[in-house]
Amino acid sequence: MYENELHALKKAGRFRERRLFDPLLTDLASNDYLGLAADKSQFEKLFKLLDTYEVFSPKASMLVNGYHPLHQHFEETLCVLNGFESGLVVGSGFLANMALVEALVRKHDILFMDEEYHASGMMVTGLIKERVVFFRHNDSNDLREKIAQHPAKRRIIAVEGVYSMSGELCPKEVFDIADETGALLIVDEAHSSGVLGKNLLGVFEHYGIEVKENHIKMGTLGKAYGSYGAYILASREIISFMENRAKPVIYSTAPSVLDTALALINIKTISKKAAKYRGKIDSRLQIVEEILGLRRESLILPLPMQSNEKALKMQEQLMKKGFLVGAIRQPTVASPILRIIPRLGVSKKSLKEVLHLISDTTLQ
Repeated sequence: MYENELHALKKAGRFRERRLFDPLLTDLASNDYLGLAADKSQFEKLFKLLDTYEVFSPKASMLVNGYHPLHQHFEETLCVLNGFESGLVVGSGFLANMALVEALVRKHDILFMDEEYHASGMMVTGLIKERVVFFRHNDSNDLREKIAQHPAKRRIIAVEGVYSMSGELCPKEVFDIADETGALLIVDEAHSSGVLGKNLLGVFEHYGIEVKENHIKMGTLGKAYGSYGAYILASREIISFMENRAKPVIYSTAPSVLDTALALINIKTISKKAAKYRGKIDSRLQIVEEILGLRRESLILPLPMQSNEKALKMQEQLMKKGFLVGAIRQPTVASPILRIIPRLGVSKKSLKEVLHLISDTTLQ
């Protein structure tokens, strides 16, 4: 039924499939930035924590009776750490973006979205076609011009703290523009929380931004926080509005209690050991700069490839050497890249080895 379409994908080097990779490969492909996904001691803490409760499943939506004490504890912990009034745990980052865009952008409002925003945000803009304006990636001047050109009852800006494929940070000027224009600012911190800032709290801390009423921070638990799910942090008013209007919150079973509990344990560990993690991140970024001459602030290292075939070939060659990296192709990116994550779960020795292999022109 879809044979022709699948054939076209294969011909273009864009065919994808699920694959179980050799667990002995050194993993430089995943978003497990701090290496917590394989920390068995955290897993043991999880079961000790869950054993103190009678119920370990959400059972229903949060607005029926699926809201668990661990959900509340998790939200309160994140609010205290990040300086927000209120929080909301959500089933996934995809659902969090869908909830924010669909619920907040009302009639006569305009959403100003970075053209490289996450696919989840892009997809839901199809529901609000006439109420969304895209601005050039990380272009503050273009954002200012677009805001001036489009009067609205409410203006809402959506950016990412760190962009998932390029590893670029959103410019600090975006925060200034939001303040100057009175716009709500949605910052997707999926790839910046747990990586940026002295205490690894993300791009707000990295830029020294004081949290204001117009700020909304969302992020995922499946990356640096070593679990699954997502969160939204904002003012009490906005969180209350989300509870009443966000369909992914109202009509979805509450997030997994197990995953929320694991994220809570991991976040507390990160908070206590922030200086240690910060040092390890910085040492890996220094290795990248020394070997490849690339200065990075995030733990995402994209290397352009000449073609999809070249990206897949390089991935396979590195796998034969014992290393797993991402071969990212369209439509995720405009042009193919190798996506390398110098994560803390990888030793500095292994990182140096794979970077030297990548810089070796004979391999390319």
